[in-house]
Amino acid sequence: MDPLPLILFSFTYLGMALGRIPGLKLDRTGFAILGAVAFLATGEMSLEQAKEAVDAPTIVVLWGMMLLSVQYQMSGLYTAIGDRLAAAKSPRKLLAGTIVVAALLAAVLTNDVICFAMTPLVASAILRTRQDPLPYLLALACATNIGSALTPIGNPQNILITQKMGLDFLPFVLACALPVALSLGFLHFFLARQLRERDPNDAPPAEPATPRVPLDRREAAKAIALTVAAIVLFLIPAIPAPLTALAIAGVVLTSRRMHTRAMLALVDWQMLALFAGLFIVVHGLEVSGWTDAASRGLDACGADLSRPFVFIPAAVVLGNLVGNVPTVMLLLPFLPSDAPTGHGLALASTFAGNAVLVGSVANIIVAEQAERLGIRIGFARHLRVGLPVTLVSLALALGAAILLW
Repeated sequence: MDPLPLILFSFTYLGMALGRIPGLKLDRTGFAILGAVAFLATGEMSLEQAKEAVDAPTIVVLWGMMLLSVQYQMSGLYTAIGDRLAAAKSPRKLLAGTIVVAALLAAVLTNDVICFAMTPLVASAILRTRQDPLPYLLALACATNIGSALTPIGNPQNILITQKMGLDFLPFVLACALPVALSLGFLHFFLARQLRERDPNDAPPAEPATPRVPLDRREAAKAIALTVAAIVLFLIPAIPAPLTALAIAGVVLTSRRMHTRAMLALVDWQMLALFAGLFIVVHGLEVSGWTDAASRGLDACGADLSRPFVFIPAAVVLGNLVGNVPTVMLLLPFLPSDAPTGHGLALASTFAGNAVLVGSVANIIVAEQAERLGIRIGFARHLRVGLPVTLVSLALALGAAILLW
């Protein structure tokens, strides 16, 4: 077999795992795009094959949910939520509010989008209460990951799984609800023990200069109405999810107060480019025959990826090496397209992202945003929270997968 596709694929995913090359400003999106370009430039894929590789329904659903989040941001809803959190009367209530709000918003608007929008607001709200912001920011990162596992639109990997396997919205939610709820409960229990009041003699930390968007009640009502409409439409199996996302995006763009250019500028185009590049790289490996060879090798070793005791550990290990989205792209060709497998893969790949700082894009977004505000979330600090939460939530996910079988 031609080794070049495997070499290109390996270098792309190595770059994704490392996240950077010393001396260059390449990030994970850059590695994914360069990998796609390399497959095309070397002739391992044609432009027609690359076009077919990009899963348009997944891109459309993700883009539509990003625009719905923009509606929240520009209407001032995110700012209002941060103000309500800051009004909590006790640290435990503040922690519970952060976890619940982050999880619910992530379930509808995707976890990466919520982390990007909410981290500055949560940090500002916590510092106003004179609390140590680290437990709350770790709660934000972990809760968005856990909460996003609840729905088929909660994170990019869930969108990909449901589109590829044709999973319905309501059965997905029902299958994932219990492990998600129990995992959120454990997260609160675990972090609540680490809360402490600041010494009154300490000088109050400087509150980060976050942009405050005044609440526009009309636009906020529109955002809430569109969220309800989206959920209702997603619940109807006869209506394709991409069509629902496009309809929601169209209504968001139809505004008398918010300019189209301003709204589109807030869309995370880098994430969409990351997806497009990874689709091409993974498909390039498939058409080269290496995917089939790997499948035959696993069968010869007695590793049946259709069993939860095999694909859940595989998703955990790979997820912490290259991230949960690339992991799902790698595993999907090996798995049967049935609902229990899809639900188990969604839970395992999402929950595993909490273990280490680089295991999820959401974690990285929170850490980078906090760093800009003068709050450092180190690898070891995240690990002390993320690893126990991951182990417990994965045990719950494995139990749910066994029950589904």
